Amino acid sequence: MEERLKVSKEFSNKILSWMRGRGEIIIIVHDNPDPDCLASALALSHLFLTKLGQKSVIALSGMIGRSENIAMARGLQIGLTPLSIINFKEFKTVCMLDTQPMTGNNSLPQDVTVDIVIDHHPLREATKMCKWVDVRENYGATSTIVYEYLLAQDIKITTKIATALFYAIKSETQDLGREANHPDKTAYLHLFPLTNKKLLYQITNPRQPMEYYRTIRRTLDNARIYDSVMVANMGKIAFPEVVAEMADFLLHLEGMDSVLCTGEYNNSIIISLRTMKEDFNAGDALRRIVDVKGVAGGHGMMAGGKIDLPTNSESAISEAEKFITTRFLEETDSIDAEPKSFSD
Repeated sequence: MEERLKVSKEFSNKILSWMRGRGEIIIIVHDNPDPDCLASALALSHLFLTKLGQKSVIALSGMIGRSENIAMARGLQIGLTPLSIINFKEFKTVCMLDTQPMTGNNSLPQDVTVDIVIDHHPLREATKMCKWVDVRENYGATSTIVYEYLLAQDIKITTKIATALFYAIKSETQDLGREANHPDKTAYLHLFPLTNKKLLYQITNPRQPMEYYRTIRRTLDNARIYDSVMVANMGKIAFPEVVAEMADFLLHLEGMDSVLCTGEYNNSIIISLRTMKEDFNAGDALRRIVDVKGVAGGHGMMAGGKIDLPTNSESAISEAEKFITTRFLEETDSIDAEPKSFSD
């Protein structure tokens, strides 16, 4: 722990020294942010306020649609600003959290220079051009990295910050069962006693709208099982996050190694890939699957991406879904398997 904190202290000291007196700060997270985005942004803004006396703007594109994430943002009163109304000329420091420049999962204008990148996804080429970079691929959550900044800077972790960070690590690593390493486990255990348990329950167990159950039924109806892998073309979806949610849900089926879900949203096909196989890198696989038709990224056990459609016609949607399904089955050596449905 001491060595990790030393690294965190050194990096956080450098960026704080560089930022001091520069002026307005913006923190940008990926489109349709998840708990790891929300918590790490909240904690980083707390670091900047405490050490620099400077408030930060947390900016996002897309929407928060998943009930747990809505409950988290509301319950923790996380202030969020649409990226579309941001005038970047007003900001002297641009930070990116849980995403990186030119990844395709954020809506940062290409002409905006990013100063600070903090992330746990694989390092991208464009990120190397940024001034301050802390990318730790061996961490299960970006929130764990920011948590270590707070410790290294001797900043008191409030109940609000602890609840946000704990839930983010819990969600991102599926209660330490998915891609969690020692730093994540340490943070998880240290943060839990500091959390608001009632609020945690409310976030983890939100009331669900009727559309949520309709989505589950539609997903199950459209799912096809090819031996130990599954594909579910979900059709039109209400919000992008639901594709990853259904992929996580379907991976619980007995005998499943890998699951790929797709959904149609705003003239794009949203894709989520989940796997239980340790020798199957989901991020690399999904990048090969979408190829030049779209963008994708992720980790060993989870990945996401999208393909923009030339038109919103049924034929364009069907062609894209067929392309993704075929590439996935080829990638998993399941192309010759006989498909089955839940009604079989």
